[in-house]
Amino acid sequence: MEEIIHNFLETEISDQEYYDGIIDFIYSVNIRYGEYECNQFVVKKMDLFNFLIYEEYVIDNKREIHTAFSISKNKLIKVINSYAKKQGFTVKHFLC
Repeated sequence: MEEIIHNFLETEISDQEYYDGIIDFIYSVNIRYGEYECNQFVVKKMDLFNFLIYEEYVIDNKREIHTAFSISKNKLIKVINSYAKKQGFTVKHFLC
């Protein structure tokens, strides 16, 4: 799973704008369920605290999902923010 997470981070957290879009989706309490389509991966919010991340392809007009994994909101935020910080991006923190 660590390799998949690394691939996700490397592919999708490659620009401040991409980071901002993904992290805003994750933090949003107004979106309780839904999908955020990135460049190669999809981040699916199952509820406010659980996410699925997977690669999605369309082959012969059929949707195929590869390398799916589930991750908690706290762990996802932690790995994304850690990676973004190493890339020199401005990291967002949610304040209650």
